[in-house]
Amino acid sequence: MEKMEHIILEEQKGQRIDKVLSLVNQDWSRTQVQQWIKEEHVLVNGEKVKTNYKCQLNDKIEINIPEPEELDVIPEEMDLEIFYEDQDVLVVYKPKGMVVHPAPGHLTGTLVNGLMAHCKDLSGINGVLRPGIVHRIDKDTSGLLMVAKNDMAHESLVNQLVAKTVTRKYRAIVHGIIQHDHGTIDAPIGRDQKDRQSMAVVDNGKNAVTHFQVLEKFNHYSYIECQLETGRTHQIRVHMKYIGYPLVGDPKYGPKKTLDIGGQALHAGVLGFEHPRTGEYIEFEAPLPAEFADLLTSLRNNR
Repeated sequence: MEKMEHIILEEQKGQRIDKVLSLVNQDWSRTQVQQWIKEEHVLVNGEKVKTNYKCQLNDKIEINIPEPEELDVIPEEMDLEIFYEDQDVLVVYKPKGMVVHPAPGHLTGTLVNGLMAHCKDLSGINGVLRPGIVHRIDKDTSGLLMVAKNDMAHESLVNQLVAKTVTRKYRAIVHGIIQHDHGTIDAPIGRDQKDRQSMAVVDNGKNAVTHFQVLEKFNHYSYIECQLETGRTHQIRVHMKYIGYPLVGDPKYGPKKTLDIGGQALHAGVLGFEHPRTGEYIEFEAPLPAEFADLLTSLRNNR
């Protein structure tokens, strides 16, 4: 069990303890913190408190983070589209609508379930729920993922992500006609303080950089390519909303009046990295899914 301590600062005085702790560490959801408080994993000045406790200046908060529950993930036979595979890595296509890895209460039908049936040797670094997973894409985003089959490959791929040497190019359709042909969005991303289920550009967020290039312009819409320099949660969706061009079909960050294609028009089409064992740079490209291509055709015809 990991232990952490936090001393309440002047600007945190009077706030609920669950809110304070969910802002202290952006990886902790407010619901998760509330559960820890109820299970008495959180003490204030050595005493247990309720979730609505109002913090006082210089309160000493002790957080005993419980070990994650170990769950059995069941291998499931799936018709996976494998773009590349060897003893160390594989590159797989994740269709729109599929979740990458299981979570408590949702243990079946994910890409990981399919991967576990496809191959028995996946890196264990990310634990039982995310074997081999070094990065992910949202449920309603289609595209390519690299998967580590052993710990050596996992560490190499993670290091490449940290060093920003992995090529990750996305295609997207956004609301509005972008005037510039290309640009860079450099704005930190963290939890939205008004909506903990969403991300937003916030002052105390993590560094996030997205480069974009306009490929085509239509009536009221633009077709763009985005290249990630960092990989924050919902990064492209948040950044494009931030500059005023939200993704078409995005239920969380887009306008209510949008083109309905069952989720955001976002496709992780190009993925490139150095092979962990050979050092050779390899790159893969997945064509646009049918509904995305059909939407583009419709926009072109109505131009």
